[in-house]
Amino acid sequence: MERTKSSIPFVGLHAHSVAGSPFDALGYPQEHMDFAYKNGCDALALTDHGNMNGLSYQILHAKKMQAEGKNFKPIFGVEAYFVPSVEEWKKEYEKAKDDKKQAKSIKKGSEKITAEDESASKRKSGRVTARSHLILLAQNQEGLNNIFKLISESFQGDNFYRYPRVDFDLLKKYNKGIIASSACLGGVYATIYWNNREEGPEAVLREMRKTTQRMIDIFGDRWYGELQWHTSVDQHNLNHYVLQMKKEFGIKVISTADSHYPNPDAWKDRELYKRLGILPMLIKYKDKPENIPDWLSPELPEELEEVGHELYPKNGDQMWEAYKHYSQYSPKEYDDDEIRESIAITHDIAHKRIESFLPDNEVRLPDFLVPPGQTATETLVVQCIEGLKGLGFARNKEYVDRLKHELKVIDDRGFSKYFLTMKAIADKANQKMLSGPGRGSAAGSLVAYVLGITQVDPIKYGLLFSRFLRADAKDYPDIDYDVSDAFGLKEFLAEEWGDKRVVPISNFNTLQLRSLIKDISRFYDIPFREANSVTSVMVSEATPKAKAKHGIKAGVYNPTFEEVMLYSESLQKFLRKYPDVKTHVETLFGQVKSISRHAGGVVIGEELDKHMPLISSGGVIQTPWSEGQNVRHLEPLGFIKFDLLGLSTLEMIESAVKHLLQRHHGVEDPTYEDVRKWYDENLHPEAINLNDEKVYKNIFHKGNFVGTFQFTNEGAQKFCKRAKPNNIIDISAITSIYRPGPLSAKVDRDYVEAKRNPADIHYVNDIVKEVTEETAGFLIFQEQIALLANKLGKDISLDEANLLRKLLTKKGTGKGAREKEKIRTKFVEGCLEKKIDRATADAIWEKFEYFSGYGFNKSHAVSYSILSYQCAWLYNYYPECWVAAFLDKEPEARKEAAINLAQKYGFKIQKVNINNSTERWEILNKDTLIQPLNSIKGLGDKAIEQILNNRPFNNAEELLFNDDIVYSKLNKKALQALCESGALNTLVDDRFTGLKHFWNACIMDRPKTKKKLVAHIDKYRTQEDFTPEERIEHISSRTGIYPFDLVISDEIRDALDRHRVPPLGSWDHDLKRAWFIPQSITKKKTKTGREFWIVKVIDETSTITTIRCWGIIKGKDIIHLNRVYVSDLDYNPVWGFSTKSVRQNFILLG
Repeated sequence: MERTKSSIPFVGLHAHSVAGSPFDALGYPQEHMDFAYKNGCDALALTDHGNMNGLSYQILHAKKMQAEGKNFKPIFGVEAYFVPSVEEWKKEYEKAKDDKKQAKSIKKGSEKITAEDESASKRKSGRVTARSHLILLAQNQEGLNNIFKLISESFQGDNFYRYPRVDFDLLKKYNKGIIASSACLGGVYATIYWNNREEGPEAVLREMRKTTQRMIDIFGDRWYGELQWHTSVDQHNLNHYVLQMKKEFGIKVISTADSHYPNPDAWKDRELYKRLGILPMLIKYKDKPENIPDWLSPELPEELEEVGHELYPKNGDQMWEAYKHYSQYSPKEYDDDEIRESIAITHDIAHKRIESFLPDNEVRLPDFLVPPGQTATETLVVQCIEGLKGLGFARNKEYVDRLKHELKVIDDRGFSKYFLTMKAIADKANQKMLSGPGRGSAAGSLVAYVLGITQVDPIKYGLLFSRFLRADAKDYPDIDYDVSDAFGLKEFLAEEWGDKRVVPISNFNTLQLRSLIKDISRFYDIPFREANSVTSVMVSEATPKAKAKHGIKAGVYNPTFEEVMLYSESLQKFLRKYPDVKTHVETLFGQVKSISRHAGGVVIGEELDKHMPLISSGGVIQTPWSEGQNVRHLEPLGFIKFDLLGLSTLEMIESAVKHLLQRHHGVEDPTYEDVRKWYDENLHPEAINLNDEKVYKNIFHKGNFVGTFQFTNEGAQKFCKRAKPNNIIDISAITSIYRPGPLSAKVDRDYVEAKRNPADIHYVNDIVKEVTEETAGFLIFQEQIALLANKLGKDISLDEANLLRKLLTKKGTGKGAREKEKIRTKFVEGCLEKKIDRATADAIWEKFEYFSGYGFNKSHAVSYSILSYQCAWLYNYYPECWVAAFLDKEPEARKEAAINLAQKYGFKIQKVNINNSTERWEILNKDTLIQPLNSIKGLGDKAIEQILNNRPFNNAEELLFNDDIVYSKLNKKALQALCESGALNTLVDDRFTGLKHFWNACIMDRPKTKKKLVAHIDKYRTQEDFTPEERIEHISSRTGIYPFDLVISDEIRDALDRHRVPPLGSWDHDLKRAWFIPQSITKKKTKTGREFWIVKVIDETSTITTIRCWGIIKGKDIIHLNRVYVSDLDYNPVWGFSTKSVRQNFILLG
């Protein structure tokens, strides 16, 4: 790569990236660094707004550059938000909250990243929103740690309101090892300029002198004035004031590029990106342009000169050119020598005043878990021995030897403290909530089992420690830990150990293709319909070709951004028509749009605010860097992620146990301790009978799945019914096969056939039989490949065999291929020694390669299969308790389907009632459940609290005029939801002609007094009642329960019984006729443009399905919703139900 050469040395000491300056800067740090290097620079500072979210990218890319032999120095910094005194600012803030007019605009915090508002740096600041920019650069590790502390404290307590703030006091406390400069038009000097310029130059200078002196008092000669170059006259006025400070106080001044995008061509993408950040505002004020910030026109600039600056990582010559070009806008002349010096001095600062260093990446796990006088390994050994004794295996040689081996590997790898931390987390969790049997490969560890981190005996199930942790690997272990309430556990750990020791991990959300196309189209006046027509089909168009590329024939697949761009014909046509949109999409895809929290990840360590710059989102302190599938930015910097994941199935188990304790054990109000005790004695993997024939036959063989973990999908249910599992390994095999890869290879079909005919299975030898007999001769689990390589090969250790598992999935001719070939040679040698001929050995190896693409982790499969079995066991022996728990925990989007499923399996639902229903599903008897108040859509928790605290209600007056009820909580909206759901039916006495009379008199025209109620009853007496269609809509939409009694009359029911027409949910393949009730119609068109309908229907089995209606003729084909139909139908296993003619086949009853 040929690099640009510059005659003037220069280093950018003020630069922004999208990682920490979203909707202001464009491009990730590595893009800026690569361009700066190519552009002739040998260093670059990163100074994002108020945070150091990009520092992890900066460090990792600096290491990569060094490995490539590129001499490039990363400089770590921040553009902090500064106020002279947080204490004084807080007083102004409190005063503003008392002012009603100002208080409306004050909202604490935000779940999203707060984008930098340029208008705030180009006007006189209000005291509450006031903040100035201040560049801080770390000279060494001490300085970096001090910046970390400054940032961490700026996001907490009084320092944070919309933006984090530092003040003179904090700077005085943490200034060592830090260089500071006055920043841009929003900087500390600029704020003085904006606030005092109307009073004249002397007023500006007077305040600047005060600030300069205070900064010198704190930083000494580490305080620099900052010059920038663009068209703004105000910038040039500010430059001259800064130069005056240089003259009066002898401070040095620097010129900075204040770069915001990674190359000169990206300026227009950045302008669009800024506008995307305030797109909701632009849409809201489309017809009121005066409300849009003056610095951000909704119109995209056509030429760079319209913007007035170039903000890319310049070299020294380009800085000089910028000065010469933009100085023409200055009202006064500059001294060329002085400006040249301000450019060149940046190189001296970067290399003479700032050390070359990468941040300390020592692993930081909590020390307080290791008792004084002991090492972490000694403590771990003691705890493991205690655990082994408690399980009764202390004298079992196999367990003792396995434990010794695992502990040696853990000690050699330096992971003892990690396991102690994980055990401490598990111990804390089990004080408050149920945890899962295990998750992922960690269930293969005996150490994890004896410590109580997992509940699955790895030796009993043949699970491999080497699948979890190899002696020769480098990465830290990764134990995912399932609990019923992950958020509650994280809060509990922070309370117990401190919020500087337990910090949630951030998750950075990025711009995606669908929204980008729609949003960018707005700025190019592309009709919404045209953009939407593309985004609605592009994924479905790309998916078949993407699946074919990967050889995937079944299951769900989500194509990548690149695949959608490549394979969607509609998208390609659209982008050819609008090439500017394509350019923007390719640049902006993946740029940061907001920040949230990782689903379960936390970092646990000592003094984390000293070793990373903690940030805040939504009032919660969290890490500035992320760790997940797409990025690994914590572990390389010494911070270990612990995944604490919420699993709703565990919530369901807790709830079911509470129900059964109440119903069968007389415990009126079960505590968690009661639940835990019953679980440990009856449901824990060591207590429950995992070979109960009744559970397998009643649930897994018959397919009676109600909320059974891993078996909520119809396809999985059907496969399970065919495979008929009889033990945990069978369930594990089924769940491992039911994935896109194995399904596309028809492994499900072959596995069922082999299970039915075990005598037909051929095993090469006893070793192969020993390893694969449990899975009917198939290689289903990844561990089986490792075991066969280990047992059949020559001198192939389990560690090497598990490495093979990874190598088999990689293609190419590099180091991995050479290692794979080396193992293959040893494998064939071992087979030959065991009397297996070369052709057979090669055939086994080919099976390894074939199955490696979709072999599954046995440790994970077994752990989750035990959880599936626990669900099935509860449903088999305590069905009403399990179903009540299932209905309680299903999310709103699936609530209706869950209720229908419960009804399908014979449970009656007692309608919701304001006096009987509670906040959860209650059990009336073994086959009747009472619908809860919180299942009513539109009825909030605060309203329910008012009801429960003040009922019973015998009439409308007791509900509407109760002195103890807070009606701002039980408001009109809540009452309307109650009424439409039918919960108030018992209050409709003979004063009312019907429910609509009650609805109008008591709710819609809410009476303020009892006298007004009487008047309203008279006023609305002639009101007609709700139509049957309205009542059906109200009840089904509010409660999720379809009111069949309002649709199916006795006459219709008699006719259906008389003619023996079954409901569609009990479809008879020979009869091919059924009754159903249409709920909705979706109109679509075939590829040839012919209209067809997809009709969503329901019946009394509570089965919801769809019927495709072909050959639709407008005006002639009519289907009435919520009416009973009988029809002859066609059925296809792939397409489902269909009819060729609505007119001929759909018969309306009644």
